[in-house]
Amino acid sequence: MLVETKARIGVFAIALGAYLPQFPSLAPEFEGQYEDFKKTLPDTVETIDGGVVTTKEQAMEAGDKFRAADVDLVILQLLTYATSYNMLPAVRDLDVPVVLVNLQKRRAPDYPNTDTATWLGELYACGAVGEMAADLERAGKRYAAVTGVVEGGDPEARAEIEEWCRAAQVRRRFRDTNLAQIGRPYPGMMDLYIDETNLYHRMFLYTKQFDWEKMWAIADGIAGEAAIRQKAQDILDTFDVEGGGTIEKVWEMAKYVVAFERWVKDEHIALIASHYDGFAQGRAGVLDSMLIPAFSMLIKQGVACAVEGDVKVAMAMSILKTIAGTGQLSEMYSIDFNEDLCIIGHSGSGDADISYKKPAMKVVDVFHGKTGGGYLTQFYPRLGPVTYLAVTQDRDGRFKFVAAEGVNEDGPIFNFGDTNMRTRFACGARKFCNRWSGAGPTHHMAAASGRHIEAILKVAKIFNVPVDVITR
Repeated sequence: MLVETKARIGVFAIALGAYLPQFPSLAPEFEGQYEDFKKTLPDTVETIDGGVVTTKEQAMEAGDKFRAADVDLVILQLLTYATSYNMLPAVRDLDVPVVLVNLQKRRAPDYPNTDTATWLGELYACGAVGEMAADLERAGKRYAAVTGVVEGGDPEARAEIEEWCRAAQVRRRFRDTNLAQIGRPYPGMMDLYIDETNLYHRMFLYTKQFDWEKMWAIADGIAGEAAIRQKAQDILDTFDVEGGGTIEKVWEMAKYVVAFERWVKDEHIALIASHYDGFAQGRAGVLDSMLIPAFSMLIKQGVACAVEGDVKVAMAMSILKTIAGTGQLSEMYSIDFNEDLCIIGHSGSGDADISYKKPAMKVVDVFHGKTGGGYLTQFYPRLGPVTYLAVTQDRDGRFKFVAAEGVNEDGPIFNFGDTNMRTRFACGARKFCNRWSGAGPTHHMAAASGRHIEAILKVAKIFNVPVDVITR
């Protein structure tokens, strides 16, 4: 990632204080379990440690730490039975979900040799989860439960916790970075229009506005030949250039990419939505002609770059890139009624990480529907499971996610320079088109290789937005 962020996860554990003097072995047992659990959390997150809590006062201290750190998520380890006052003071003033981790230490009891201390310390599961959930519900908090076992490992539980951590990373990325809007949305695409103040209040994203006159001059101060040459080679390693690629051929493009990378870091930008509607002459024409591959190089490094000034699809791309590792801008192209497939794709910048083979870069005389001409990039999304995500809004400006899973299949595709894929949906192409459109998305969506609806649902819970799941 060009601009790094790290989710902040509040972590604590609870146990009933009344047990500790009765069974002296429990305190070191619980401390050990808690230390072991923290080590299983991915190092991609920053943990804010609330400790093992057995009193209301300790819960309040943990809550103070979590609020001061502005945590993106709270993970609560349930060590044994505990009353909900051990939990509520720690989360009462937070507006993030609480994940109730219910991991039993032993896979099964050794029934004849289990005493009370062993049961409470190593085998007690399930009893406290309902109490915590009931009180979180009454407090109006968002929550989820993860149940599993420690002994022998539990890949399913661990994967779910890691998925929550990736979902929390989306919140931190939106909260700590900026969105760059260059120019304005494509004229008349009113589904893309957005209120930037509402965006900040509801989704934490701050918008920085840039005009094209500044962008034309962005590479003027770039003089480091070694950096430009290295970036030119990176471009050639990323794309098959029509007619053969050389460092000299992509030198000017590499210079702009180096400049954009420095700009992204200086302005702390993680998302870009841009559209140029000028005359594409002189310096403007030079940048406009190479903008698609230049922005594709940024996407490769984790910066979501959306065409046509679409802020909402830039958000969808960033969400998928964060949770799934790929984020390709797309829209419905065509339906192959003979094969019952949807052809889905888009022209413009794309994500090299979604491509199963080296993407192509070719020159066209005109960018269809837009000003100028120049380089197009065509990516070749991997076959197999694929997830689509759209970010849209209702009449009151509230955000909503629209998501679907399908399967990309092999077969003929368009070869005029646009990324496109053949996706089969379980409900069929006709019903998918009707159901997806009926959810009121924008005409753009983001695509990611793999199945990621469960992760999207976690992101939605963190942002407290609804999700329309169209098909899986």
